Amino acid sequence: MKTTRYFQAVRARADRAMICDEWIRRVIDRPERESIQADGRIRRWARIAEYGGRYLRVVLLSDGVTVHNAFFDRGFRP
Repeated sequence: MKTTRYFQAVRARADRAMICDEWIRRVIDRPERESIQADGRIRRWARIAEYGGRYLRVVLLSDGVTVHNAFFDRGFRP
């Protein structure tokens, strides 16, 4: 999985350390929703049953491959 330095730095935070690579890949491969930001970055969401059904947001760079951010989105409504 290709990632940015920002992602590598933020992933060390306690609130992000529990996010599994498998979950990130699942969101990338099978998003339930997707949107493109004004800067070209791609936001994808998917429900993670193993984490209480919460929605994981993965932000990709405009190349559609490089992970820039991943976090459980408290404000997401399906």
